[in-house]
Amino acid sequence: MNAEPALQETQEEIEAVRPAFVKKEKAAGAFRTISEVADELGVQQHVLRFWETKFTQVKPLKRGGGRRYYRPEDVVLIKRIHHLLYTEGYTIKGVQKLLKGQGKVQAASAEQDGSAAVLMPAVKTQAMPQKDQQLSDPGLSSRQRAILEAMLGELKDLRSLIRE
Repeated sequence: MNAEPALQETQEEIEAVRPAFVKKEKAAGAFRTISEVADELGVQQHVLRFWETKFTQVKPLKRGGGRRYYRPEDVVLIKRIHHLLYTEGYTIKGVQKLLKGQGKVQAASAEQDGSAAVLMPAVKTQAMPQKDQQLSDPGLSSRQRAILEAMLGELKDLRSLIRE
């Protein structure tokens, strides 16, 4: 039983010293290595290297031995790509279309502003037909029908965007 208090004292000493050894976070403008970015996103490093081949906007700085250093705007763009692929459910081709014609600075500014307008084009909705033009359906209320028609118009617009 005498060993337990000594063990507890040792743990307390370790906890007191540990903060001196903990890595400090980098400044917001600092470059990140591929391992830092991969760890932050929870993906493997080869995924980031693959994305470099699929998304021309992602161009990390390469140093001796092929070491990659991601600029802050690269990291923001990669986070946006990750979000679109993993959270929004886009395909790689779909994200490529969204990013087409946009530089990483535009994409980064859209992410920092919290607006996706730069990356996601606005969807036009078709004008709703007048009440007397609507077909009567006893199973749907006029509000439900209006919602469905608006959704149909948005889907048609999205389909035309995809075909472009």
